[in-house]
Amino acid sequence: MVKPGSVILNTAARMLMPLQLLFSIFLLLRGHDEPGGGFIAGLVAAGAFALYLFAFGVDATRAILRAVDPRDLIGTGLLLGVLSALPAWFVGEPILTAQWWPIDALGMKLSTPLIFDIGVYLAVLGAVTAMVMTLMEVDTDEG
Repeated sequence: MVKPGSVILNTAARMLMPLQLLFSIFLLLRGHDEPGGGFIAGLVAAGAFALYLFAFGVDATRAILRAVDPRDLIGTGLLLGVLSALPAWFVGEPILTAQWWPIDALGMKLSTPLIFDIGVYLAVLGAVTAMVMTLMEVDTDEG
């Protein structure tokens, strides 16, 4: 197996990937009150996987993702986005009206906007990662 990256790129990818993923979670959770949210957080997370992909190749990136195919992330994200619209309908409010459920044990609230943002996060992460992986596979097949 050919490793496409240099020593500097490999080291940087190992160090930056966890930081990028952590920052993407921060952006995801911050997005309700401040700038951020599911889309930009998904792009940052996809950037982390793209950096790892450029450093170590497609096979190593698939190993990091383990059994999760990026296309499954797209489907799960779309499903969460649709499901986030329904709780308001069940309580007699217009569809897509935000619902908040307190979680006393954690001292926070779960909400339908957060569920929607997580769906967007997964859909963007899956779509961008699948595109970049496909392009890398095509490039390595030709070269």
